[in-house]
Amino acid sequence: MSIFGKIMSSIFGSSTATAAPAGSAPAGASPSATAAPAAAPAQTVDVAPILDKAVAEKKEKLEWRTSIVDLMKALDIDSSLSARKELAKELGYTGDTSDSASMNIWLHKQVMTKLAANGGKLPPEIKH
Repeated sequence: MSIFGKIMSSIFGSSTATAAPAGSAPAGASPSATAAPAAAPAQTVDVAPILDKAVAEKKEKLEWRTSIVDLMKALDIDSSLSARKELAKELGYTGDTSDSASMNIWLHKQVMTKLAANGGKLPPEIKH
């Protein structure tokens, strides 16, 4: 399973691990089909309580709202630099992966955007 798939299944439940990436249309669908209201996610999941609970269980200060490393740690997903580079590759990062600070900021924004696109309800302070 992809790293983003692990993030999705940890938050939404295992049924979403195989969900199509946001914005993808079924084979043969017209381009306008993806913009139709019927293409909206089948479920809405409030992300904050799930991640806040995961953080509380860790007994350490994790800032999932601003840190991709902390978000991954909260979900028991490998947050090593190599894992984050793999996630960056999955999500189409074109920047320098040796600039981990810039990559991490980009990764967090992309993960929040994709969670929202797949039915995740994010706190208002998270810009995606």
